[in-house]
Amino acid sequence: AAGATSLLFVYSLDYARTRLANDAKNAKSGGDRQFNGLVDVYRKTLASDGIAGLYRGFMPSVTGIIVYRGLYFGLYDSIKPVVLVGSLEGNFLASFLLGWTVTTTAGVASYPLDTIRRRMMMTSGEAVKYKSSLDAASQIIAKEGTKSLFKGAGANILRGVAGAGVLSIYDQVQLLMFGKAFKGGS
Repeated sequence: AAGATSLLFVYSLDYARTRLANDAKNAKSGGDRQFNGLVDVYRKTLASDGIAGLYRGFMPSVTGIIVYRGLYFGLYDSIKPVVLVGSLEGNFLASFLLGWTVTTTAGVASYPLDTIRRRMMMTSGEAVKYKSSLDAASQIIAKEGTKSLFKGAGANILRGVAGAGVLSIYDQVQLLMFGKAFKGGS
């Protein structure tokens, strides 16, 4: 709930950042710029779509966070006591590799929701292209195939190194501070 609440406050900034990045990309390839900065994104979006325009793609974003975080923590806490035992217990590299596997799995599983979110964001200022997140997903799959939902996921796999590091360092800090790694549950 805290993640969704904080997202409610920062989502319009993510929307503006995404629109500005896409605008700059279009300008580099010879197109005209649509926006002249952050304030202009807000002004034009509010004029064309109202407040709802700043939140297109919000629900797939919230759902994506739930899927990602659920898998990230759920898989790590479930697999760790089974895999990191014996000589692997307390091993930073083993913990890191498990963390990277978990972050990669969570990232790939939630990536289609991020694709849908970005596509919905990019339709602001146009006639309503997607009636809902499910409609967006079905249109994308029908026109471009299922693989298109995963375009760019490779970069997420590389970004997963940071998430893996966080899990591994957390385990090492637990060992240093308490003499044992957090086991979950009790």
